[in-house]
Amino acid sequence: MVQAALASGAAGRRCVFEVFTRHLPAGRRYGVVAGTGRMLEGLAAFGFGAAEIDWLRSRGIVDEPTLEFLADYRFSGDIHGYAEGEIFMPDSPVLRVEASFAEACLLETYVLSVLNHDSAIASAASRMTVAAGDRPCVEMGSRRTQEFSAVASARAAAVAGFTATSNLEAGRRWGLPTLGTAAHAFTLLHDSEEDAFEAQVRAFGPGTTLLVDTYDVETAVRRAAAIAGPELGAVRLDSGDLVEQAGEVRALLDSLGNTGTRIIVSSDLDEHAIARLQSAPVDSYGVGTKLVTGSGSPTAAMVYKLVQRTDDDGATVAVAKNAPGKSSLGGVKHPLRSLDQSGRAVAELIGVGAAPQTHGQRTRELMVPLVREGVVAAEHVGEAGVANARRRHAASLAELPPAAKRLQDGDPVLPTIFS
Repeated sequence: MVQAALASGAAGRRCVFEVFTRHLPAGRRYGVVAGTGRMLEGLAAFGFGAAEIDWLRSRGIVDEPTLEFLADYRFSGDIHGYAEGEIFMPDSPVLRVEASFAEACLLETYVLSVLNHDSAIASAASRMTVAAGDRPCVEMGSRRTQEFSAVASARAAAVAGFTATSNLEAGRRWGLPTLGTAAHAFTLLHDSEEDAFEAQVRAFGPGTTLLVDTYDVETAVRRAAAIAGPELGAVRLDSGDLVEQAGEVRALLDSLGNTGTRIIVSSDLDEHAIARLQSAPVDSYGVGTKLVTGSGSPTAAMVYKLVQRTDDDGATVAVAKNAPGKSSLGGVKHPLRSLDQSGRAVAELIGVGAAPQTHGQRTRELMVPLVREGVVAAEHVGEAGVANARRRHAASLAELPPAAKRLQDGDPVLPTIFS
């Protein structure tokens, strides 16, 4: 496309692309914007080096004028978007990219790959933290996804309220709290369960977390309490009927004097399993497979569409796709969230071409500047970006009406109103 646009003379036309989703996954009432900071971090280094240019030339993929353009490529446009961690609805314009066609066009795959993945993970994570209530959720999914996705998933989960991750690389990059427990292999390595527990307590102290379901749970809990004493930090359950087992283990620990020992549960948990465990004496949840696969919805189904361009005279032209089932709405969108007097969100108001008419309604701006003339706003990247996104998610989630947080299947409860 870039080669053809350069040849036609249209590559320099100022364009506006918007990112949005036409629908949420079945049964979901809201989505969570995530990956914005990660995308911005990568944008600063987005370009084509000598190796990439040589490969494109050797394969004859594009012509020399295009190679020259790519060799000098650096994004110099503007990007606005929903703040990371923000709730979004179908048709919410979560990102707006303004630049020449050639500059903005090259970002499409990169932007969508980051936002679709991370928003899917954060949307699932949000439902899990809502189901967990005050009990913390820990991300433990690195073994269930591709290695780069594992790092990104840990970050997206943190945006949506997960308190820690087992992924050390995510901890290194973004300052996320990290923790972990022993695997069954550690117990099986030793000649007895007692030997394994004693070795772990010697290495990490009695406050460690011991995995107690390699053999017999009751026997293991008794051994753990005897070896670590009342200061035993936690025991982890990873199989069986977790509701029943948690109750039995809690009673056993209390009878042994380990009233302060916590119970951590894992084992392919999703938001529905976490909700069922609310009746059990569980202290925290370790979530892996279902989290890093979006709990059945591994993409946010976001698209990147041209909505406005200039013509040869510099005049602005609204443009839109008009395909059955995949149509788009031309013109730059200006979103606001409508709130009632108590601060609850009631609708997404989206003005097309201008700010929406509010008719005196209480509203909140949703778009924030992310990039100005190619320069990334520092508050959206690095450790600060994750912390800010986490706060934004908590505030945005608090605005939602209770019906929006239900796990039962249902349509979005915030209507999208265009004007």
